[in-house]
This record gives sequence, structure tokens and C-alpha cells, in this order.
Amino acid sequence: MDRRRGVTVKRFSGLSIIIILYSLLVLCISGEALCGRQNLRGLRLKKIPSPRQEWDLEKIPFKILYETFRDTDGRLNWELFQMNADGSDQVNLTQTPDLDEMYPHASPDGTKISFVTDEGRGRDKVRSVYYMNIDGTERIKVATNARQPCWSPDGKKIAYLRGEYERYSTREYATAELVIYDLESREHKPHPNTALHHIYAICWSPDGNWFFAAVHGGMEYSDTILAIEADGTGVFDMEKWGVRGCRPDISRDGKRITWGETDWDLCVADIDLSGSEPRIYNVRKIVKCLLSAKVYHVDFSPDGKYIAFSFGPSSGGQQVGGKARGWNICVTDLSGKWVKITTDGKHNKEPDWVPILSEDSYE
Repeated sequence: MDRRRGVTVKRFSGLSIIIILYSLLVLCISGEALCGRQNLRGLRLKKIPSPRQEWDLEKIPFKILYETFRDTDGRLNWELFQMNADGSDQVNLTQTPDLDEMYPHASPDGTKISFVTDEGRGRDKVRSVYYMNIDGTERIKVATNARQPCWSPDGKKIAYLRGEYERYSTREYATAELVIYDLESREHKPHPNTALHHIYAICWSPDGNWFFAAVHGGMEYSDTILAIEADGTGVFDMEKWGVRGCRPDISRDGKRITWGETDWDLCVADIDLSGSEPRIYNVRKIVKCLLSAKVYHVDFSPDGKYIAFSFGPSSGGQQVGGKARGWNICVTDLSGKWVKITTDGKHNKEPDWVPILSEDSYE
């Protein structure tokens, strides 16, 4: 009797061990997604900006582009500005009181800027994609009724999204097709996946193999971040890795991704682009703000040490062309601290770092 009981206990113990080991394996596999709710070890996130004097911002060698709504020759409109990383030397690159220029993105070599322009008034307003030299000269139109452009890693192409409707809309997800424009040939090539729609905030991975984008109510997705094959039809939902939110950006070395998880939280994670689909791990929050405010529009600095973003009252509109009084450009060093580098609150949004021409600056 005792012997049988002993055998039974041994069998049960062996089965228990197998179950426990299997459970631990499952937890390890899913742990990367679960850590999406964690912060960096020992990192205390400040919900308000740190004093500027705590940082030596002048040492950051890169400039920043951004959109701003302000008075130009007696008329309020959207303009594209460039400034130093400490907020000094602000320069209006467009100076067009009759137009609205927004959504600036510097080319990988730092010589050009892609952007959108709203032309016309009322029902006749049209949003188009352009690019120009970094100093604002030689503007070239890419496409009409188009939006949210981004550069290819070699700077020879611009990807953009066609508008979903002929009638003007400020809705960021009012898109119907992804198109690739070749700067030299001026040819427009539709992306292989013609079913793409309601995607926005696209960015092209440094290896050229992927587009990352947010989607809203399109292709049977609600709100999530997608990885899209650049030369194929594959689409992968990054939520499986604990990535939830919108407006992704990939670091220049292709090793990290950042995005907005909510209106109040910004995240960063490590990313592996070497496989058949992107793999994301070590997800953590890097910025958190008060519920009365918002944080949006993340962008990695060329050296990957900083992230620029927009911050302001919750009443502001984060969409391209959305008025956002009181919003400013901020920078974080990924330590949990962040500072405002503009202070005038003139609807300052959509920051984008300008690379330095010498590649030695990134090493």
C-alpha cells in the first residue's frame, strides 16, 4: 500500500515537473510581449519636462525640422522651420503665406526635405506631396491628392499614400494606396499589395525591406502598427510582440523602433529585421505625460541617442493640419528625462532630425 502510494507520488511528481517546465517555456516565449507594460529597469518616468539647464543640448550636433502654425507676412498659416537641437537658430524654410506646408522629413543624406502642401481654400483645398532642397529652394511636386511621404534608405525614392477621397480630408487614415516615386525617372510605381488602405505615418526600414505604418479601421484591423513587405504583399501585426499604438519610427541602424502607445505614453523596443518577419523584444516606456496633455510624433536622432516628439495640451489635434495651440517640440535622451526645446506653443509638431552629411558622425 505504502509502496503503491510512493509510486503514484513519483509519477505525479514527474508529470507536475513536466507541466511546470512547459508553463515556464510558454511564459518565456510570451515574456517579450508581457514586458511591453514595463519600464526600463530603475527608470522613473517624469510626467513633466525637466528644466532645460539640466541638459547640455548644445552638444547635440543635429538640426530638427518641424511644422508650425504662425503669422507669415500678416497671415496665419503652416510653415516648415529648422532649428538646432537646443531650439536656437529657428529658420523659416518655406515663407509662403498663401500655402500650408506640413509633415517635413529629411532625406537620409540631409540634402532634401519631403513634405505635404495644402493648396486652395474650402472645398477646393487639395493636399499634395513635394520635396525640395534642405534650404527651401527648388521645390518639386511629386503627386496631387497625396500625403505622408517618407524616404527610401538610399534617398532615391519617396513613398507616399494616395488620398482615399477626391474631396479634401484632414483624417490621417484617409488613404487608399501606397505608391513609390523615383526621383530620377519620375515614375510612380504602386506597391505590390494593392489592398493597403487606411494606413498612415509610414516609414521605410534602413535595410529597405519593410514599411512600418499605423492602421485605423483598414484591412480588418482596428488600431495597430503593421510591418509591410516593401517588395511583396505580406503584412504582419506587431501587436503579437507587445507593440500597440501608432506612428512608428525605426532607428537609422535598424536595431530599435519607437512609437506612441497612447496619447500619454511613448515606447521604444529592440527590433530584429533579419528574419522572414520583424521580431520585436525588450519593449519599454520612455516618456509619460499628464492626462491633461498629449505626446506624439516620435523620431530617432541619426545617432540613435535621442528621440524628438511633440507635446502639448490634450485639446490639440495630432493629425497633420490639426491646430494644436500650446504644443512644443521636445527631446528625450531615453533616460526618462525630457525637455522642451521650443517654448512659444505655436502649434509646433512633427519633428524630424536632419542627418549630418559626414557618415563619420554616426560612428
